[in-house]
Parts: sequence; structure tokens; C-alpha cells
Amino acid sequence: MSSGEYRVIRCVGGVVRDDSGRVLLIRRAHEPGSGLWSLPGGKVESGETDAEALSRELREETGLSATVGAFIGAVERPAPSGVFDIHDYACSVTGGELRAGDDATDVRWVDLATFTTMERSGQLVDELATTLQSWGQLPR
Repeated sequence: MSSGEYRVIRCVGGVVRDDSGRVLLIRRAHEPGSGLWSLPGGKVESGETDAEALSRELREETGLSATVGAFIGAVERPAPSGVFDIHDYACSVTGGELRAGDDATDVRWVDLATFTTMERSGQLVDELATTLQSWGQLPR
């Protein structure tokens, strides 16, 4: 790839809720956004569907198994020499034990009050709060 080429990197993210309406967040272990909180997810590997990639990423990052449901929305975020094209889906937990793993240093369920505090103190990845609000997907 020459320095002038623009790459689109397909990614997926999961909006996972518990019975109380809290949203599952992970603290990113690596760039982009190292140390910040985000939705679980990651890159779609060659030959994977979005659902397969998201199920794998959820297991790797959170220890949870989940059913991938409806498409919620898509965003683009800057990537080295290109853009991350992130497609987010509603997910329902079907099993597993919550634990941070792989690309996450921490994982937790957050309610709206905690999420708002995290946003105000700069703990969330860029535009997460704005995006979830525009999609009607903020935690309760």
C-alpha cells in the first residue's frame, strides 16, 4: 500500500444490556483509545460475518457469550492510514462469566449516572456518548 492509499477497516461493536438496562463497557488496553472506556468489539477477520466477529470479540474481551441481534448504527473513526468502519449491534448475553480479557483491562456494567460521570471526566472514547444518545441507546 502506498502512503496515499486510504484503507477502510471493517469493525463491529456490541451494545449489550443487562436486565436493569445498564450497558456493558470495556476499558481499552491498546490504541486507539488505550485506557478509555468503549463498547466491546473489534475488527472483522477475513471470512467472518459481522455476527461471528462480534460474538468472538465479546468472548475474548468480556468472557461472555451473546446472541447478536439487530443492527443499531454505524460510525467511522480515524485509523492509521484510513478509517475504522464500525457497525454496532444489539446483543443479548447467553452465558459466560464477566471478566476482562484480550484487549480489555477492565469490564463493567454502567448505568446512566455512572456513564454521565465517565463522560464528564473524559473517561470514554471520543464521541461514544454522543453516538449512543443519537441512537437512543444510552444506559438507564
